[in-house]
Amino acid sequence: MPPDFALASYTYELPENQIAQHPADKRGASRLFVVNRASGRNTAAMFADLADYLPENALLVVNNSKVLPARIFGSRPSGGRVEFLMLSPLPLIEPQPAPAQGSGWQTAVVEGLLRMSKRVKPGGEVTFNDDFRLEVAEPGEFGKCVVRLFWRGDLKQHFLSQGHLPLPPYIKREDDAADKDRYQTVYAKEEQLGSVAAPTAGLHFTDDLRTRLAERGFRWAEVTLYVGYGTFSPVRCPDIREHSMHKEFIEITPEAAATIAAAKAEGRPVVTVGTTSTRVLEGAFAQTGKIAPFRGWTDIFIYPGFAFKVADHVITNFHLPESSLLMMISAFAGRERVLKAYAEALSKGFRVFSYGDSMLLL
Repeated sequence: MPPDFALASYTYELPENQIAQHPADKRGASRLFVVNRASGRNTAAMFADLADYLPENALLVVNNSKVLPARIFGSRPSGGRVEFLMLSPLPLIEPQPAPAQGSGWQTAVVEGLLRMSKRVKPGGEVTFNDDFRLEVAEPGEFGKCVVRLFWRGDLKQHFLSQGHLPLPPYIKREDDAADKDRYQTVYAKEEQLGSVAAPTAGLHFTDDLRTRLAERGFRWAEVTLYVGYGTFSPVRCPDIREHSMHKEFIEITPEAAATIAAAKAEGRPVVTVGTTSTRVLEGAFAQTGKIAPFRGWTDIFIYPGFAFKVADHVITNFHLPESSLLMMISAFAGRERVLKAYAEALSKGFRVFSYGDSMLLL
């Protein structure tokens, strides 16, 4: 098997103390590791100086989805504690009246993860508060299941008032007050509330940096991908080509499509901010064959051998060993180059994963 298709080829030495457990003291104070594919030169810099390293007249494409506090705790009729993580994007949930439950009740079927002491059974109930509960419809593997939600009032407000941000499993602490701000990008849109993980390459941007980028002539476009928990699922197949990729819901507005298409037509570089923005553009292009408005699901799996059609450069964080995100970045810049860059960045003390430092692939 060629090394690029072997799962074992996507491992690297990872000092545990460099897995960031908290964000940098100030937003934008993170570091930037610049990998220049043309010159073969790598440069350690600060993210605040991003404008000095971007190609001239570049268009930045970001994911404007917002993280929902989708992790919520309830109890079974027996009193046992239950944790539920809603996986269905909030904007896609279609409420229906539930008159059998009483006046003002609504219901919807969603996917989620349930964690409880005893095995999940169909019909099992979990209560979160007097106006919000669920009933298990179809138990699945690894805690994943289909449930029917019942609620009165605003479903979003139930999560906002009672839910917790679903921090990644490698952050070994509970979410705190600081995460409410720092685990969202400064440009996240309220109407795009529904991700269960942050588009973390965007966490480094500040309003001040955005202003300076605009003053330097860099343009901006926003797309949407509702980040699913599958982003943390490891690839388990020894031959990565056999991996079944999770699907995520994506949107490209007519305005964004026109801006991106114009940049490509004019020869201006398109810089995707994060693997999620990259997945939006390449996933939509794979289905339509062009840069155009799009709203739907993508399950695209990008690994070495993939031909990128839209992204010219990528800003991204450092990713887990054997993850589909590391494979995507390896497809973009070459597996050996990426792993050498990781080793060099780690030797220079760069922090990794969601709250870690960033990388610019030129």
